[in-house]
Amino acid sequence: MRAETDRAKLEAFVIALGRAVRGPGRIYLAGGATAVWYGWRQTTVDVDLKADPEPAGFYEALAELKDRLGLNVELAAPDQFLPPLPGWQDRSLWIAQHGPIQFYHYDPYAQALAKLHRRHQRDLQDIEAMRRHGWIQPQRLHELFRQIEPQLIRYPAVDIPTLRRIVEEYCRGAT
Repeated sequence: MRAETDRAKLEAFVIALGRAVRGPGRIYLAGGATAVWYGWRQTTVDVDLKADPEPAGFYEALAELKDRLGLNVELAAPDQFLPPLPGWQDRSLWIAQHGPIQFYHYDPYAQALAKLHRRHQRDLQDIEAMRRHGWIQPQRLHELFRQIEPQLIRYPAVDIPTLRRIVEEYCRGAT
């Protein structure tokens, strides 16, 4: 198991990935990577990311960089656990461009819903940080959840009534 990733290591990874790939693409950071980037946490166990579109040489670069920089990389994003939210790409937050890659933080609303689904203490703290920074509004979070709710049947790991209750309780309590 590699050591946890801090902001300096995360920045080094983003820059090195931009240099290592052979073509353009977008990388969306999610989860603990977003929290560490903004200083809500000091470290994260792994760097969750999604490539869309995937740059040429992406997997080769990941294989080399995770070992060279000593970090854990997970190809994970909220749309693997819940249906993608309409307009998620437009709500994703710009980070930087390094080489041919544009880096973003995955849509905060999608991250918040995925974190509510998991309900780990760190995740709940991250959601509150997103709300304090004005990235999510409880009413809009609830609206977006309602839009994807009919599609949740395609995600058998999701207990739909429980997730609905959790989202509604959070949105009521956060207003």
